[in-house]
Amino acid sequence: MPEMRFKIQWPDGTEEICYSPSLVIKDYFTPDQSYPLDDFVARSRTALTIASDRVQAKYGMPCSLALNQLSKIERRADQFQQEAAIPIAVKVIQFIE
Repeated sequence: MPEMRFKIQWPDGTEEICYSPSLVIKDYFTPDQSYPLDDFVARSRTALTIASDRVQAKYGMPCSLALNQLSKIERRADQFQQEAAIPIAVKVIQFIE
């Protein structure tokens, strides 16, 4: 199963490398595009859950790395949602294969 990483930029300008055990991320994000925070989290949740499910189908257990990445994204997004009074976005900078 081909794994990949994707580089994002949070609303405060910090960048992060995220992990996926599957290329399914490419079905949900486009490099150099920004997504409203809620949309980014929803797309991440869908894509990383699918990726984890694929690992489970192949190896018999979910991918803890994908689920941990999702949890990290959700926690970080919660921080921005509590601070922001205006719509904010997350930019997907690039895919790293």
